[in-house]
Amino acid sequence: MNKTFNLLFYVKKAKINSLGESPIYLRITIDGKISEISTKRTVKPSKWNSAMQKISGSSEECRSLNFYLKTFEQRVYDTYHELIRDKETVTCDALKNKLVGKGRLARTLIPVFQDHNDRMEKLI
Repeated sequence: MNKTFNLLFYVKKAKINSLGESPIYLRITIDGKISEISTKRTVKPSKWNSAMQKISGSSEECRSLNFYLKTFEQRVYDTYHELIRDKETVTCDALKNKLVGKGRLARTLIPVFQDHNDRMEKLI
């Protein structure tokens, strides 16, 4: 069983783009091991509230971005619980790979038809 699991949203101020915005990252910590995931969203560093891990302000853009971050956070928790439920080893890399879809088997059209034909042949 894992001893620690923590999430932290933060802004990478070193990567400011041409609009003066910095990317928002999520840091996942499990048993002292750290992994980072980009949220694919940017914000002006002056608007970021690091204590609350959200954007300060009441505009529609701020509310929308804060809602996105909460939804993203919930998706991470759901994936974490899914790994536990499936009795898989929960590590930062396993959680990150499951979130971004790495390692997922992609089914192409020919194997799908082959599988269907094999099942139909067994029925005959």
